[in-house]
Amino acid sequence: MRLYRKPLCILLLVVTIPVVFLVLLTWTPKPYNAVDIRYRARGKPESQVENGLRFLSQKYAHVPYTIKEDVVRLLTSNSCQCQNVDNPINLPFIQKYLPHVWAHSFENVYNVSELEGVKRRRSQEYQSFIERTQSPADLLVVAKANSPLEYPTQGVEVRPLQSIVVPGLSLQASSRDEYRVNLTATLGTFNVAAEVHGVKVQGEGEMHLSLSSPRLENLNRQLEFIVYTNTRFHPNTADTVLLDTDGHQASFTIKVRYSVTPRLYNSGSEEGYNVSALVTIATKTFLRYDKLRDLIESIRKFYPTVSIIIADDSDKPEKIQGPFIEHYIMPFGKGWFAGRNLAISQVTTKYVLWVDDDFIFTANTKVEKLVDVLEKTSLDLVGGAVREVTGYTATFRQKISVESGGEEGDCIHIRKGYHHDIQGFPNCVITDGVINFFLARTDKVQQVGFDPSLARAAHLEFFMDGLGKLHVGSCSDVIVGHASKIKLPWTKTESEKTYAKFRYPSSSDNDVKAKHTFFYFKNRLKCMTMD
Repeated sequence: MRLYRKPLCILLLVVTIPVVFLVLLTWTPKPYNAVDIRYRARGKPESQVENGLRFLSQKYAHVPYTIKEDVVRLLTSNSCQCQNVDNPINLPFIQKYLPHVWAHSFENVYNVSELEGVKRRRSQEYQSFIERTQSPADLLVVAKANSPLEYPTQGVEVRPLQSIVVPGLSLQASSRDEYRVNLTATLGTFNVAAEVHGVKVQGEGEMHLSLSSPRLENLNRQLEFIVYTNTRFHPNTADTVLLDTDGHQASFTIKVRYSVTPRLYNSGSEEGYNVSALVTIATKTFLRYDKLRDLIESIRKFYPTVSIIIADDSDKPEKIQGPFIEHYIMPFGKGWFAGRNLAISQVTTKYVLWVDDDFIFTANTKVEKLVDVLEKTSLDLVGGAVREVTGYTATFRQKISVESGGEEGDCIHIRKGYHHDIQGFPNCVITDGVINFFLARTDKVQQVGFDPSLARAAHLEFFMDGLGKLHVGSCSDVIVGHASKIKLPWTKTESEKTYAKFRYPSSSDNDVKAKHTFFYFKNRLKCMTMD
């Protein structure tokens, strides 16, 4: 018996191992169905139509009309241009009232031999950007006339892979033998939370749901129990639901996205504004330690416990110490915007006050006023004013607009001024760009960021990147002083000469040319005008 026992055991092992393997393979949980999230060449969404006249119906082609040129000119076109505008009169101070507008074409920074290749790459990148950022919620939806269908036009939202009851569905139809409604989704399925007597439901748990009943009130009651479940994960998209009945069709969108996770700040105070708990002052310094120390001394006269963060890319950094001061050393000449990113990345308070390293706080530097504006309005950023030793005070308010230019890229136009006064806050206005003295919501500035490629001369570029993301204001009655720049050439130190070389590059400098290539490729701009 022992002679047969060993071969029998081997045989059992040979048979059972494959069986066990097959059983385990069968019981292994199946993964989710594969989802195709590759870019698709869907083209430009209809919501981005540049001129509504393209939708003129052929049905009424026989009806004559007369175009009103003064109104049509208000419509956006795909053929923007940037042109110089010279002053018709050359008189002192005329620039203030009739400013000269200069134009610059960004294509000029490229050689003819490389321009076509750059255009192709930019076009590919732009198409990827459109595909990545648009969603079905951006599509134009036109409601047909006299539809008996009632449905939600906006406000329906579900979290990814979750379910909601779809509100507002009903049918208001004339008498007939049978009433029918169909729903079709693309990113989810339908079900019913309750069954209504006398209603036939087909397609539960599927993308297409059909309901029918000889009684209209029963069908409408059943429509109140329609449940939509998102089944295809995406953190921020929308499902277009098609709704139809006999001879009528409509569509609406269900937004599929996570709700925004709040980022709240505990200031530790319920009455008044504790500036030290709410605000961090940030600055970037380069070779100007005398100015920096004067700035810190002036801050401490009015805000002795507010935190100060310094980003420093000087060649031979000097140690800056003191209570509530953080000093971060960077590689030499790393750059203006790189320093801003570093400083602001370390801010933990609700607001950040940006200042230049040669500013001087005075009795008019009321940070509380700027805090009050942001606490009581929808603004994300509010600028103040900078006063020179001559008494001249500047706010550098700028209006920035982008005009569509078709395949060649868009045109950006920058003009001095503002859009509106802010009710309840005298001396404060709404604009798009402000001076280098501003208080901002920390999280919003961090979201926009500062392009570290702009190393030396940059300011409005931040506000250009913030278009559509930042709500900007400006208050002229919160003023910071500016250290004197008046100095005889032969009295300048080597450090000051080096600073000037980095700070004020010539128009032919490579950094300026690089900036124009960024505008052309990164921002897809073909030209700029500015007064």
